Amino acid sequence: MSDTTGDANCHVAWIKRKPIFTLLEKKFTNRLIKETSPYLLQHAHNPVDWFPWGEEALQKAKEEDKPILVSIGYSACHWCHVMEKESFEDEVTADIMNKHFVNIKIDREERPDLDHVYMDAVQTMTGSGGWPLNVFLTPDTKPFYGGTYFPPVRAFNRMSWKETLYAINESYRDKRDEVESQAENLTQHIINANSFGISKKATDQISNFFSKDDLDLIAKNLLQSADKEWGGFGNAPKFPQTFSIQFLLRHYHFTKDDDALKQALLSIDKMMQGGIHDHLGGGFARYSTDAQWLAPHFEKMLYDNALLVSILAEAYQLTGQEKYSETIKKTLAFVERELTSPEGGFYSALDADSEGVEGKYYVWSKNEIDHLLGNDAELFAEVYGISGKGNWEHTNILWLKETIEVQAKKMAIDEIYLKNRLKYCREVLFKHRQTRIRPGLDDKILLGWNALMITACCKAYAATGDAICLDMAVRNIRFLETNLRDSKGNWLHTWKNNQSKYLAFLDDYAFLMQAYIHLQEVTGRQEYLFAARNILTKTIDEFSDEDDTFFFFTSVLQEDIILRKKEVYDGAVPSGNAVMAFDLLYLAMIFNERLWLKRAEKMLISLDKVVIKYPYSFSYWAGLWQHMVTGINEIAVTGENAFTIASLINKNFIPNKIMQSAILPTVGMPLLEGKFNDENETYIYLCRNYTCERPLKIIDDLILLLKN
Repeated sequence: MSDTTGDANCHVAWIKRKPIFTLLEKKFTNRLIKETSPYLLQHAHNPVDWFPWGEEALQKAKEEDKPILVSIGYSACHWCHVMEKESFEDEVTADIMNKHFVNIKIDREERPDLDHVYMDAVQTMTGSGGWPLNVFLTPDTKPFYGGTYFPPVRAFNRMSWKETLYAINESYRDKRDEVESQAENLTQHIINANSFGISKKATDQISNFFSKDDLDLIAKNLLQSADKEWGGFGNAPKFPQTFSIQFLLRHYHFTKDDDALKQALLSIDKMMQGGIHDHLGGGFARYSTDAQWLAPHFEKMLYDNALLVSILAEAYQLTGQEKYSETIKKTLAFVERELTSPEGGFYSALDADSEGVEGKYYVWSKNEIDHLLGNDAELFAEVYGISGKGNWEHTNILWLKETIEVQAKKMAIDEIYLKNRLKYCREVLFKHRQTRIRPGLDDKILLGWNALMITACCKAYAATGDAICLDMAVRNIRFLETNLRDSKGNWLHTWKNNQSKYLAFLDDYAFLMQAYIHLQEVTGRQEYLFAARNILTKTIDEFSDEDDTFFFFTSVLQEDIILRKKEVYDGAVPSGNAVMAFDLLYLAMIFNERLWLKRAEKMLISLDKVVIKYPYSFSYWAGLWQHMVTGINEIAVTGENAFTIASLINKNFIPNKIMQSAILPTVGMPLLEGKFNDENETYIYLCRNYTCERPLKIIDDLILLLKN
């Protein structure tokens, strides 16, 4: 054996004359050890006899006539970790679970379809939902009882987990008819909920249906729920609500409503100043637990950062303020550094916890700051709200109560000098933070979330011209095309360890089409539009409902789920149906497919009342409503310098546009047809409904026409 000096564990192993690996062996290992999901692997050594969702577990429940316990979470979920430590790692609790139930663990990010169904069931039963999600099913997978976090002993007015297990087992054995009746009723309710809020309207008067008054009312309703002091909407906990901010930015662009712009920028600025923003390493956490954006739930999700980069790009185009460009750069640097695989795929998330403590990686004591920064410590502490007693749970989160510009004036310090000193301090602290034990990484790669980041990178490139943004997007789409399609041409939902799994869901296809659309706008490569068209026709074939205009979340090819749901609400990511409506609108105009346009219009009209009344839950839809009212500008740039001119046009804020550029004629693109000349001179065309203004050579002339 090699020298063990300085290694306590190895030293113990040597004294006992036992191989070191015996001390590291796990007492229990279950079937999850064969999975690739980081969340499932976290539970692979629980004493609970966990199964992944699949035929083996479902067949066992039928053969043994046992209820199924489905427990759903994700790797960055703090309370999922808590319940695992308290209950799923406890052998006594595990014995109860193993004796009376078939236990299935699901990663909600791998199987959002199952999560949607069973979350609906729990919300129906309890009035609330969240993760961990624990739901009990009959052997035919119909839900009859459930909840979220259950404590190990009675607390928070909740039964303990053990009490719950015993009660469910007793009910299943002694009141079987009631259990099965409850399961049938819940399942039927979920099916009926597919049409909630959707109205059936005649669509022969579409041209008169969408009005500016509706947009004004949507803006009014959004602003009624706005926090005018700290930005954002509603009370704590506060989520970014990027689609609401985007709607207000665009509303100002179309109407010059100062209140809309003020609230949108206030929300962005306060998030940038807040603890939800990682001031050292870049990127944003999932949400803030307080109204002032001070204390985040520290998990960092790929999709949040993608959506925030997208609105930062629009804010930069609209205002020209460099702070938005700088934040884009820092956020994408974080993504490239910490959420990008060697192959070019984007990982899913960073955990909220490190060393079992939420936020430990990100917070600071005053003593640490003093030691590391020396003479600069007092200045840094004053600007970033650091104190001896701490600003959060006896420690400190970096947080700007006011902007650095405002603080420089109050402190009578030159602004440039202050920014330079703070930049130096942040670099020192960041370097030190790199030596800490890092939060866990969820390194699975999800098709839809990657597509959202491609769109964000394209929008960032359009706004800033930074080639790094475009390089990230192009490299990622190549990765997706190579690794997330099967031999039959089906796109797949997730990839890890060279394994792709699960048929793609509606969100995956919708977001991927959107990504291809934005890639074409910034590169001029028309093959991206043909790729989007191919995906659209496949989606229409496999996700459509013959009796309705909306799309199912799951493909007709998927067979291991009790029902097919339709999702129309915008949540943490936009509704797949909402993005489908965007894709249909855009590609209908590109390829002159009127049936696609009619379907998109019908989808919007079917949600008219809820979009106007509850825009915070339908704000991506509200943005599409803007397109219908303001009209869509069709911009074509052709000729020798088409790509250069298109890049300059893209720097402008033109949210209601489709954009194509080409150096040479392209077959199958109606907007580009007849717009080339023998001398290959570069011209700009502004069209609406394929009726074009006279060709232009100067971008400023285009901008003037757009304002008319």
